[in-house]
Amino acid sequence: MKATEIFTPGRLPTHTYVGDHLQERAKELQQALNAGALVISLSGPSKSGKTVFVETNVGRDRLVQVTGAGVNSPEKLWDRVFDLIGTPITSSSSNSKGFDGKVGGKVGGSAGFLVKGQGEVSVEGAWSNSQTTTETDSVDYLQLLIRELSDTGLVVFVDDFHYIPAEVQKEISNQIKEAARQNVIFIVASVPYHSDDAVRANPDLRGRLVKLDFDYWDQDQLVKIAHAGFKHLNATLPQGYLNALAAEAAGSPQLMQTLCLNTCFELDIEEPFAAGTPIETSDVTFQRICGRTAANSDYSSTTIKMSEGPKTRGQDRKHYQLVNGEICDVYPLILKAVADDPPELTIRYANLQERIGRQCAREVPSGSSVTGACSHIATIANESENRAILEWDSGNDVLDIRDPYLLFFLRWGHRHI
Repeated sequence: MKATEIFTPGRLPTHTYVGDHLQERAKELQQALNAGALVISLSGPSKSGKTVFVETNVGRDRLVQVTGAGVNSPEKLWDRVFDLIGTPITSSSSNSKGFDGKVGGKVGGSAGFLVKGQGEVSVEGAWSNSQTTTETDSVDYLQLLIRELSDTGLVVFVDDFHYIPAEVQKEISNQIKEAARQNVIFIVASVPYHSDDAVRANPDLRGRLVKLDFDYWDQDQLVKIAHAGFKHLNATLPQGYLNALAAEAAGSPQLMQTLCLNTCFELDIEEPFAAGTPIETSDVTFQRICGRTAANSDYSSTTIKMSEGPKTRGQDRKHYQLVNGEICDVYPLILKAVADDPPELTIRYANLQERIGRQCAREVPSGSSVTGACSHIATIANESENRAILEWDSGNDVLDIRDPYLLFFLRWGHRHI
């Protein structure tokens, strides 16, 4: 077995799946399926293991797994389902040939367009050959979905449902309701700040809907991933090193898998040792591995945009002197504060101000300057990535980082802030 088969970020972990803390949710999922619940809504943060949980506890052979990314209509979503199960969508095609141009001159000889004989012919233009395929308007996607999947035992798993526009979500929710009435099973995964998405908010799904909520993993659970994987490789790493990796993973099992795999690459643990072998690590090793992982999750362009902030419209921003000798305005200052120890995905205002204070040598920004900049930073980040990766909750003064990889890059992609 190779390290790439043991630590599998982004893929189903066969040898490093840790699910003891998810046993109650797994039990609820199985009970829901056995009891005939036909719509199961999963809500949990990005990169928190929802997809792996479903694949492990339902079985990949039962899943018809599609993503909501890029879906702008119900038909687009069901097209993906039909493509996976091999259901053709009726279409018609036609061929046409034509000539675009003009013919002139004097011709003597036999009749017809192409002639042999006396005279002069001038032709200006070109022949065209085209094929047109049109989708039949009479296809009823909902009825086709019901016909193909009702009572089959297959489960339509719609991942990243929150990427679908709100109005389209409502249409899909209503169609899910109708299909569920005909015994089509759905699992819909979203993120907690969209836990009131159209599926959960649909009153007609009451009695058919089961809700399962997830959270980021705690450090002890993340360390179990490392223990399980390195055991297969007959490698023993210092507990302090594994704890440090888990802290940097910030609750994400996927990021922990990535850090462990990069540890294998850096320390040449790509295949199992003959027997249990102690592996030495150092601060330099740890920094190299984190730097390598940051390079794999490149948020450089977005980080630069956040650091620059919005256009100033001719007014210079106030600058602050930092304890390391740098001078910068409030935007890079906030990013440096977020990147400070300890790594935290949710930072409340008081905590943020304390972090900012540790960065500044003298004067610190005013509260209104910080909150205003946080709002702009979140807008810039989300527009740059075309998805929600950062939120500033102005009502509660909370900065919420929705992607652990973004926090990791802020901490280890040093040259960008």
